[in-house]
Amino acid sequence: MKLDARAMPRPLIWAMALVVAATFVVAAWGKIVNPGDFAQDTYRYRMLPLFLLHPFALFMPWLELIGGLALLLPPLRRGAALLVGLMNVMFITALITALARSLNIECGCFGGEGHGVDLGLIFRDFLMLIACVLLLIQRRP
Repeated sequence: MKLDARAMPRPLIWAMALVVAATFVVAAWGKIVNPGDFAQDTYRYRMLPLFLLHPFALFMPWLELIGGLALLLPPLRRGAALLVGLMNVMFITALITALARSLNIECGCFGGEGHGVDLGLIFRDFLMLIACVLLLIQRRP
């Protein structure tokens, strides 16, 4: 029996979409209600020029929210999986560079109180990236 990642059972597809969507919606909400905290968390990564910091802190949570919600709508799922997957690549890159530079910072993942940057966060984001890739390559019914 040959397994085909492009033909997964529908309940598994829904489960992956729901888990990634819920993560992104919850993460976005914490940042939307506290954009100043998210801007500060973002600043601590030392990756953005200052003139982009506030626009990024205002725009990114809404993009996360829209991407997360779109994962729940089958006609939009593939595009949302691409968008959310690319955001995960960005987040993984930020986390790896923070670890490589030994920055002792909060991740800023869910706005407000968070946890420090560590390998567990990279692993979590990598699992979500895999889910996004699997959602992206699914055959249409």
